[in-house]
This record gives sequence, structure tokens and C-alpha cells, in this order.
Amino acid sequence: MNLSLPPAVALALSRVFGSWVHEVNGASLRADVLAGLLGAVLVLPQGIAFATLAGLPPQYGLYTAIVPCIVAALFGSSRHVMSGPTNANSLALFAMLTPLAAAGSPAYIQLALAVTVLVGVMQTLVGALRLGTIANFISPAALMGFTSGAALLIALHAMRDLLGLGALEGQGTPAVLAHLATRISHTQFTALLVGLTTLITAVLVRHLTPRWPGMLVGLVAGTALATVLNRQGDALGWAHVAVVGSIPSPWPPFAVPAIDWKQLPELLGLAAALTIVALGQSISIAKAVAQRSGQRIDTNREFLGQGLSNLVGGFFSSYVSCGSLNRSMPNLEAGARTPLAAVFSAVLLVGVVAFSAPLLALIPMAAIAGLLLLVAWSLLDLPRWRRLYLLNRTEFGIAALTLLATVSIRLEMAILLGTIASLMSYLQRTAKPAMRTMGFTSMEEGRHFEVVDGHPEGSLPECPQLKLLRMEGSIYFGATQHVADTLHALRTAPHAPKHLLVMAKSMNFIDLAGAELWQSELAARRAMGGDLHFHRPRPQVLEMWERTGFTAALGPDHIHPDKRTAIARIFQTLDPQICRTCRARIFWECGKLDQ
Repeated sequence: MNLSLPPAVALALSRVFGSWVHEVNGASLRADVLAGLLGAVLVLPQGIAFATLAGLPPQYGLYTAIVPCIVAALFGSSRHVMSGPTNANSLALFAMLTPLAAAGSPAYIQLALAVTVLVGVMQTLVGALRLGTIANFISPAALMGFTSGAALLIALHAMRDLLGLGALEGQGTPAVLAHLATRISHTQFTALLVGLTTLITAVLVRHLTPRWPGMLVGLVAGTALATVLNRQGDALGWAHVAVVGSIPSPWPPFAVPAIDWKQLPELLGLAAALTIVALGQSISIAKAVAQRSGQRIDTNREFLGQGLSNLVGGFFSSYVSCGSLNRSMPNLEAGARTPLAAVFSAVLLVGVVAFSAPLLALIPMAAIAGLLLLVAWSLLDLPRWRRLYLLNRTEFGIAALTLLATVSIRLEMAILLGTIASLMSYLQRTAKPAMRTMGFTSMEEGRHFEVVDGHPEGSLPECPQLKLLRMEGSIYFGATQHVADTLHALRTAPHAPKHLLVMAKSMNFIDLAGAELWQSELAARRAMGGDLHFHRPRPQVLEMWERTGFTAALGPDHIHPDKRTAIARIFQTLDPQICRTCRARIFWECGKLDQ
């Protein structure tokens, strides 16, 4: 069967949803339905677990995998990313809202939905205003530290249900630790047995039969054991294992979130932090999936799709969603061809929940805790920490700082702290562009420049009249002091060359302060009887020099297209008396003096 959309319909839809509409046919629909079925099965245990982590009733995790999943797929950029509840968003929401309301209470639920709408508005604005480049300022190291910190918090909060210790008194990491320490003697062994059974089963399935959904199989095993234990509990005197309970409806109910306008300023701050978290996850996941699929991602369109999904989802009982790696990668591997796989996943999830609601009510909280421990372990990614430590200690420090902040202070502040630390590290590096003295390796044909500092002292001779300097980096206001200090040191060194040739093709950018710096250097060089020359500056640098008048002051003949031409012209201005007594003889022109 060769199904395809009429050309006129496909053209109209492609203008809204993207070019993939033209590729919809019978084969793609079959592939997308099968991939969607896998997505619906995978999100079932995750949705329940993540909603519990977020402090919301289990059904809200399932609702978040329905409407937001559809909207993000249709209006986003990626063909394979599936949106829905995630561990980081769930934990961030829980940590940010618990100071304002009791987890699971009606007030808490309304706050969660209101924040979701605000996040949607912010994300939509980011996409509509084409500000997608802000995602580049979310350092991978800071995101890694936040993710690992979130993993520790996930594990810490899961321990309460794993041990069957009852309701938590107070909020925050200290309260959880105190609760575990004071009630550890009241551990419910049946809950612990169920949680460990779920965890071990999921791990074994993941390793022995990777194609099977390990979390789902583990959840089934834990639920079966809890059902048996609860039925035999009365006769044996065992405490019942707490279960999820009934799910009111598989359909996400429509409702307008109630906002207390007095809390709006604080909610806006929380929404901004969640926007950063969600966008950082979404774009990272979209890029990771695109690497496998070969698809090119439009960052702004992806942000727009994520924003609309949260904006609409907030009115359909969904909390903050974003791209889910646990569903997106399997969706790609299952053969999904278009975003319709995500649509089918959401629709099929409604059917699965509707027909299995009585069974879902039997899921034990300890089994969910076991799954959360598995999620936490996978998020820690210890090999990546080790690799980062070996490769870049600064980035490792940023990740560690963000991790410590995540587990010790409010999450939105931890995210901000990690981002600021990353930007400070970047500014510190760019404030000191590399300035390397260059020399020739030999007089032979095919010789090339080498960095003088990379050779033993004296092994790479330098011209006593002309300094060869390679610039690497941007000369902006934050870097001018370092560059000025280095140039001053070169001028005032004993027997300093009076002439300077700057190899400028790696000088990426220059601002007004940078242009004024070179104006000062030109004046200083000419005052000492020398001159300043440049080799192949970039067009944007030349444009700034033209606008500031530096090119006119320097002289167009001081900007050279290649090094050989530059040296040949500069050589004509050198003092011949010094050249005759010089032993360096590093230029070809030097040999002509002996003829």
C-alpha cells in the first residue's frame, strides 16, 4: 500500500510543520507506528517515576508524555526527539516548589502547572526572537555537574520509599538526611525487597537482553512481588507495601492554572531557571540524536517547539517537559522516520493507560524508588568525570562546583552559579590571547616557521631588527591589557628589535579598544625608529581599522598578503650596517649581502 499526501496538502502542512511532511507514506507510517508503540511502553514506568520525583501524583507524569510530546514533535526541528517528563526537570521542579507548598497538595500542583506555562512563554520567546545561541552559554561542564548533582538528589529522595520510611518531615537535603538517619531502624523489609527486586531485574534485563525494556520488566517484577506480599501480609503480620493507587483518567484534563499574583515575581525567577535547564537538555539531546541520524538541527525552531509544548501542556495538566534521551535514542533505533512517531507514541499511551489502569494502581512506590536509583546511577557517568579530570582541570572544577551547589543550595542558584563560573573561565582564557615569537627552522627550501619558545634557547636564531609575532585570539577590551603588557615587554627588552611583523590571520576579532591599542603600538614603534607591519589580517579586522582611521595611519603598504612579501619589503627598511655584522642570517635576503 503506497499512501501519500496530496501535493497541495503536503505543501500547506510543510509550511507549518517542516519538510518531513513530504516524506510521509505507507512505509513511513508503519515504521513510525512501531517506533511509537515502543515509546509508549518505555515512558510508562518513567512517567510514573518522574512524576513521583517531581512531587506530583503519578498520572501527571503520563499526562506530560502526551500533549507536550505531540506539540514538540510537530513544531520542533528534530525528527526523532521525543519530549516528556525527565529526571532533571522533575527534580528541579520539586526542589524549587517545595519551599512554596507541600508536595502533592492542590496548591503545589497549581504552582507546577503555572510555572510550566511561564517556562513555555519564555522558551517560545527565545525561539521566536531567534535567540537560540544562548544555549551555547550553558557549559557542558556545568550541565554535567548539575546532572550528577541531580542524580545524587534523586537517589537520596528515592531512599525514603525504598526503605518504606513514610512521609518526609521538612524539605531540602538536610531534612531528607535527618529523616533517613532517625528512621532507619524502622525500615520496612518488604518495601526494601520489592525495590531491590525491581532494581536487580531491570539491571539484569538491560545487560542480558538489551533489546527488552529493562525498566518496564523490572517494574512488572516488582509489582508482582508486592501484590503477593500484600496479599500474604495480613496472615504473616507484615506491613503492606505502599502502592500508587488509582489513576483518575488517561485523558489529560484541560484546566487554566491558578496563579497567585503575589507569587508571580518568584515564579518568574523559577521559570527562568527551569527554562535554562530544559533548553540545555533539549538542545543537547537533539544534537546527540542528530549526530546519529545525520539530520541538521535548527536550534531556534527546536526552542520554539519546546516552548509551545510547555505552553500548551500547562493547560493540559502537564508539568515542565523537554527532550528525553531515554526515549529519543530508542525511537531512532526503532526506525522512526518522521515526528509522527512521537504523535503515535502519545496516542498509544492514552490507550495503554486506559486499558491497564487497574494494574497501574498496583505499582508499589518501592519499585518506583528502585527505578529511580537506576536512573541516578546512569546519570552519574563516572567515566566521563574521570575523562574530564584528566583532560581539563578547570572544566572539572566547574563541574564539581556545580555539583556541590546542586546538592547544597537551591537548584536555580546552582544552575546560575555553574553558568557564571563557565563564563568567567571563558573570559579568563580569552583575556590572554596567545602571542608567540616565531623563527625559521632552516635556510633550506620548504622551511617553515616555528614557535621560538618550543626550542632550546638559542637553537632558533632571531633577527635583531625584526620581531616576528603570531597573534592567536581576539583583541577586545578585556584582552587589551595583556596584549599591551606583552608588546611593551617586547619593546623594552635588552637589544629589542625596532620593527615588528604581526602574523594576524588568527586574530579573530577586534573592537575599538583593540584598534586604539595598535594605534599606540604604531606610535611607540615609530618613536623608537622602527615600524609596525601586519600579515593577512582578517576582513572584519581590516574593516574596524578602516572605520577607526588606523589603516590610514599605518599605511596600506604595511599590510602584506604573504610572509615572503612582507619580509622582502621590511628588509629594505632595515639598517644594512647591522645586517652586515649579524650572524643570524635567517632571511633569504640576508644572503644577498655577501654577494
